[in-house]
Amino acid sequence: MATRDPAPPRDDRTDSGTVPIRALDSGHRAEIVRHLLSLDASDRYLRFGYAATDEQIGRYAERLDFDRDAVFGIFNRRLLLIAMAHLAFSVDPQLRSCAEFGVSVAKASRGKGYGSRLFERAVTHARNEGVSQLFIHALSENTAMLKIARNAGAVLERAGSETEAHLRLPPADFDSRVSELLSDQMAVTDYHLKAQAKQFWGVIRLLQEIRQGVRDARDRARG
Repeated sequence: MATRDPAPPRDDRTDSGTVPIRALDSGHRAEIVRHLLSLDASDRYLRFGYAATDEQIGRYAERLDFDRDAVFGIFNRRLLLIAMAHLAFSVDPQLRSCAEFGVSVAKASRGKGYGSRLFERAVTHARNEGVSQLFIHALSENTAMLKIARNAGAVLERAGSETEAHLRLPPADFDSRVSELLSDQMAVTDYHLKAQAKQFWGVIRLLQEIRQGVRDARDRARG
């Protein structure tokens, strides 16, 4: 008789109010590419302002400068990157007080406030890095992105098919620095726990496959 694999916890049920957001580095480049490639043509158009091809997405991911910019991500229980934000700092040292925000969320994970949480995380980091003005350049039809900016108090200026939003940020303070420190610690701990859980369920499945193989061999021998 075949046994049923134990079902791991269902994905994407994290409370958006406490969702761990991890700072990403060059070691996550493959996950970033996988996430962006999962976006359909419409989503790629809204995220990049054009229908980015697979090759263009690959080049974008390869050119991410993790030393200069900040990239944040949300992982589900299977350690799949389901949402990410890119906080791009100006390459001009004279404009280091400016940064641009971009975000993408997997279609199956929308409606949970992940985009807003990533924006809040990026704002905290930007403040702690001395950024006083945050910009969002989006297509005017990208209502989800513009709603995030509007709710944060950003000033929106529409120019035809495109909209520019800019938000003045207060300087860093004790609360913003502690908030970022705690967020980083929580996200790292959460990621490690998910990795351990994924490994555990993998071992359980392997053991069940071995047991089933032994049973099948025994039944064939009896037959």
